[in-house]
Amino acid sequence: MPTEKVHFTKEKETMLVTLYGRALETDATDPILRDPAAQEAIRRIDYDFHNLNVKWNDRLAIAARAKMFDLWTEAYLSTHPDAVVLHLGCGLDSRVFRVNPAPSVSWFDVDYPEIIELRQRLFPERAGYRVIGSSVTEPGWLDQVPADRPALVIAEGLLYYLKEDEVKALLERLVNHFPSGQVMFDSISRAYLKMQKTNVGISATGARMWWGMNDPHELEQWIPRLKLVTKLSVMDQNFPNIQKMPGGLRLLLRVLAWIPALRDMGLMLRYQF
Repeated sequence: MPTEKVHFTKEKETMLVTLYGRALETDATDPILRDPAAQEAIRRIDYDFHNLNVKWNDRLAIAARAKMFDLWTEAYLSTHPDAVVLHLGCGLDSRVFRVNPAPSVSWFDVDYPEIIELRQRLFPERAGYRVIGSSVTEPGWLDQVPADRPALVIAEGLLYYLKEDEVKALLERLVNHFPSGQVMFDSISRAYLKMQKTNVGISATGARMWWGMNDPHELEQWIPRLKLVTKLSVMDQNFPNIQKMPGGLRLLLRVLAWIPALRDMGLMLRYQF
C-alpha cells in the first residue's frame, strides 16, 4: 500500500500530534481509547512521528480528551438518532468510525481541502458520512448542511487556533443555522495562552494559539441562545488520564485543582441551544 507524504503549515501539523497520541495509546495494555484507524494512518503517512516528542503523559491526555468527546457524542446521538453532526477541524480524527453512528445520522467532517483530500485517501466511505473541504471560518460551507434537524457541533482542538472575532462569527452562524443542538469543545484560559509553548502540539510544530477565555459564561453573553451545561476541568480526578497517573502525581493535581486559575486553564465544555 503506498504511503502518503504530508506537508502542512504549523497549525495544521498539530493534527499529527493528536493522531500519533491516539495511535500510541491504542497499543497500551489497558488503553483509554482504542483507535486502530489512527494506527493504520500512521503506517501509511510518510512522516517522522518520533520528532513530535509525544511523551506518555501527552499520549494519555490526548486519548482522554478524545474519549470524553466520543462519550458525549454517543450520549447526544442516543437521544437524537436523526441528528446532524458537524465535526469541525476534524483533521485525521477517526471519530465517526469509533462512534459508528446509525445511517440516520448525517455526519459531516469539515477541514481544509488538502486535509480532506488526505482523509479520503486514508479512510473509507460509509453511510450517512460526508466531508467538506473548507476553512471553518468561511461562511459558504454551511450551506451544504441540512438546517431542519437538531445538531451536534464538535470542535475538538480547534477554537483556540482562531481569533476571538472568528470564534464569535462561527458560533453565531452555527447557532442560527439549526433549530436546536449542542456545541462541545475544549478551551484554554488567557493565562494558558501566555504559557502555550508548554503544550506538546505547540512545541513540536511551532503553531500558535490565539483565543482563550477565563469564564465559560462569556459565550452566553456573546450569543444568548447558548447555555452552558457542562464544565469539566482536565484536572478533574475522574478524567481518564488522571486515573492512570502515579499516586503522587494524582495527589499533586488534586491540590492544584483547588486553585481556580490553575484548575480552569484547560476545560471541556458543552453548551445547549
